[in-house]
Amino acid sequence: MSEQTPTSQTADQLASAQPTPAEVWQLLKEGNARFVSGDVRHPNQNAERRSSLTDSQHPVAAIFGCSDSRLAAEIIFDVGLGDVFVVRTAGQVIDDAVLGSLEFSVDTLKVPLIVVLGHDSCGAVSAALQSAQSGDMPSGYVRDLVERILPSVLSARRAGSETVNETVEEHVKQTVTRLNNHSRALHDAVQEGRTAVVGVTYRLAEGRADLVTTLGDL
Repeated sequence: MSEQTPTSQTADQLASAQPTPAEVWQLLKEGNARFVSGDVRHPNQNAERRSSLTDSQHPVAAIFGCSDSRLAAEIIFDVGLGDVFVVRTAGQVIDDAVLGSLEFSVDTLKVPLIVVLGHDSCGAVSAALQSAQSGDMPSGYVRDLVERILPSVLSARRAGSETVNETVEEHVKQTVTRLNNHSRALHDAVQEGRTAVVGVTYRLAEGRADLVTTLGDL
């Protein structure tokens, strides 16, 4: 899959013109570059924008990311109200609610791009690594989170990766694959070229969002 470099556009311009996955990814890359450099625009964050969204929404991307407080999608991609449809769980683990939310974003909101967003030093991934090493599982519903991340830990180990950040990257890749495998609606949208999925890891120190995997036509 080759990555194209479309002409820069705003989220509003894209939303009104049935954007391609490549155009949306370009928008998000440019927003993240502004965030990294400190030259942010804070678009679509005023009272006028808020009022314009009372009857409908037309986001250009769905972002499925970790719940970590340092991973606010609208901030790190320098977008605003109504620009992205955000779904978050600790460790970006998939459950029925996540799949339903993403299917809604694709089938009803018609977003052309899903971003799976992990980050370095992830606490949920660290907990899964610790459980894999010790054999001890956490209690309560945290156990469910860890169990859903453990397959990514084992996959990373088979590839020779054992650090938290290496495992995060593998978990992002595995999550992209699982979305495609678990949801017929998402699989069909990718196959038909209506939607693409990208896996991204966020670097806490630099503020940089790095592309690590793609699925579909980008």
